[in-house]
Amino acid sequence: MNGKQGSTTFLKVIIFLIGIALLILCMYWIPVLTIKDVKAHPGGDYSIYPLLVCAYGCCISFSVALYQVFKLLTYIERNNAFSQLSLTSLKIIKKCAFTFILFSVFMIVSLKVISKISGDDAAGPISLSLMSILATSIIAAIVDTLQKPLKNYLEELFGVEGPIFQAERP
Repeated sequence: MNGKQGSTTFLKVIIFLIGIALLILCMYWIPVLTIKDVKAHPGGDYSIYPLLVCAYGCCISFSVALYQVFKLLTYIERNNAFSQLSLTSLKIIKKCAFTFILFSVFMIVSLKVISKISGDDAAGPISLSLMSILATSIIAAIVDTLQKPLKNYLEELFGVEGPIFQAERP
């Protein structure tokens, strides 16, 4: 096992463990917290639903991005890093980052509305949402920085502009 394959295998294991933690969060912790909130507010408080939509939307977009990173590492292991497949994975990761940011903004708006209605202070969750937006924006900028030279390289190599051209070198 050479150094490149060892490092990509290590990263794949880390991504797999993050995926397992995300699955546990979505299948166990979010429903448990929802049940606790419903029991605490038995009068039919529907303010939890926008937050659930945001939480599951963020989890789904994050899991799709994790899968694309896993695929990208597989392309790197197979010496196929400079291909249309890796460019497509980078595009999907960037779209997932923007989707995550959209759900986070929706969560901030929902928290502000809920805090106005209930009189609670939502500064903590809002600041966590803002930090997640910052981190996701940095990731999207890094992906965009990686995507542009790869796209230029593929256009020079194959002399074709557009979404469909060969993934393998001639």
